[in-house]
Amino acid sequence: MDITAFIRELLFGHDCVIVPGFGGFIGNYNPAHLDKNSGTFYPPVKQISFNRNLNHNDGLLVGKISESTKINYGDARNLVEEFVTELRRKLEKGENVVFDNIGSFVNNQEGNIQFEPDRSANYHLDSYGLESFQCLPLDGYDVRKQIIRHIDKDPVRHAAMRKILWRAAVIIPLLAVAVAIPLKTDLFKARIETTTMNPLVTAEFENNKKAVEEDLKKEEPAKVEESIIPVSEKPVVPEAVIPVPAKEDAYSLITGSFKSEENAMIQVNMLKEEGFTPEIVAAPNGFYRVCAMVCSDLNIALTKKDSISKKFPGAWVSKRK
Repeated sequence: MDITAFIRELLFGHDCVIVPGFGGFIGNYNPAHLDKNSGTFYPPVKQISFNRNLNHNDGLLVGKISESTKINYGDARNLVEEFVTELRRKLEKGENVVFDNIGSFVNNQEGNIQFEPDRSANYHLDSYGLESFQCLPLDGYDVRKQIIRHIDKDPVRHAAMRKILWRAAVIIPLLAVAVAIPLKTDLFKARIETTTMNPLVTAEFENNKKAVEEDLKKEEPAKVEESIIPVSEKPVVPEAVIPVPAKEDAYSLITGSFKSEENAMIQVNMLKEEGFTPEIVAAPNGFYRVCAMVCSDLNIALTKKDSISKKFPGAWVSKRK
């Protein structure tokens, strides 16, 4: 019985297949490689070699034959022994014994078994369907010409420039709007005017705010309303403002109203440092008003109020009685 078919099947899944009494077939893995001289690419391969010293019975081949032919282990071992006996007889006669897709055996001049593997057979399962192929370089192909040709086209540069211009078209209008809003509107001005670091404009000022408003209503509402009317586009500001004694047509520039006289004095000292001649005026509601200066003209008083409001928020003009 020819058992070479069982040997080939076992070589796909095992690295060593022993034929009892004859020798062992060993699978050697070689990775994929390229022969630069011939330009041939070879896939990974498991090449078969033979070792006559591996002749003990490991049970692999005999067990495979017993399982495949449905005979007992003893009969399968007898089949292997008969195959080996016939194989040795042919080799002693000088015949060349061929195992299909494995290799060939022959006795050399010293009477030793010599094995020549079949180079076309590949028992590496991961290389199934892969064959060697030859890839020769193209004649007249110069990669430098290809690089130069792509640089001449310069597709990347145009695409990058278009992207930059598109971003600029979106960002520049947004920046212009962001700059124009605070310059041409009072969006942020109101927040700045209502926030102050002046220690005098504190919670006390908020507490008497209602009292101040009630007092203003008593002092000729028509005149008070005029104090918030913006001045003409070209106001005439005198070179020097000389305070005049209080009289019927005099206007007081009030910078604060305090329940505590001590707090009022603190603001008086601050006004003196600014170059004013302030005074404290008692209000009908019991508060102490700080008068920065007295003007004889309403427009002058309003102009000074606008300038002093930057440092003393909440200043107003009141007509002196």
